Amino acid sequence: MPLVIVNFLELLISVLMLLVIARVLVSWLAPSGGGGLVAFIYQATEPILGPIRRVVPPSGGLDWAPLIAMLVLGLLLRVIVRL
Repeated sequence: MPLVIVNFLELLISVLMLLVIARVLVSWLAPSGGGGLVAFIYQATEPILGPIRRVVPPSGGLDWAPLIAMLVLGLLLRVIVRL
């Protein structure tokens, strides 16, 4: 795979991981919502977290979707780096 594509995918996955972390932090610090930045974070991460939530629903008051998403994105990043 060309180096440009690998670098782009690395950057994309890294940004998605940061957005998932930001969403977790926002949900802890401001659960009632926020402005445009919070809306962007939710819109950017929901396509990743939504399907995971349908398979693994929250249990015991904990949402496991961000953790699973981070694990999958990390695994994907490792696979792409090795190519």
